[in-house]
Amino acid sequence: MKIACTIAPGRGDTDLLLLGVSKGLADRDVLCCGTVQINSECETQGPCDMDVQCLPDGPVIRISQTLGKHARGCRLDPNALEQAVGWVETRLTQDIDVLIVNKFGKHEADGRGFREAIAIALAQDIPVIVGLNNMNKEAFHSFTGGLAVELSPDADVLLGWVDEALGRVHS
Repeated sequence: MKIACTIAPGRGDTDLLLLGVSKGLADRDVLCCGTVQINSECETQGPCDMDVQCLPDGPVIRISQTLGKHARGCRLDPNALEQAVGWVETRLTQDIDVLIVNKFGKHEADGRGFREAIAIALAQDIPVIVGLNNMNKEAFHSFTGGLAVELSPDADVLLGWVDEALGRVHS
């Protein structure tokens, strides 16, 4: 099983890291599928808007809901997330080298979200890179049966892992 995860220390750092990795893979002519998260600040001083870019050339989907600047609940729009999941799963039927999942979050920990896409990719021997947070780390490792490799949050390390997983030598 070729699955790796990474946890970057700062808020939004994993998003930026995986965006950079996706661009680095595209520069190497590696065909990526999946999502990278792009956050943008709101004009209202509230929490940022969360969008995902469906890789490689799919739509950008807003996955956050506007609940008001004082709202404390989860802002994830589950219908929008499932729209992104559907797009990714359809793309997995094409010729793909790597799956990138921006986050194994609460939905995945609860058995929804990108779990099926990850399973499809692994069944097709497609390497998978997953962004992770400490809150869902235990659920992720349970889902992967402890077989996922945890990599440092470094683009070169992640790109090197993909090269190795694909049997490519990059100089």
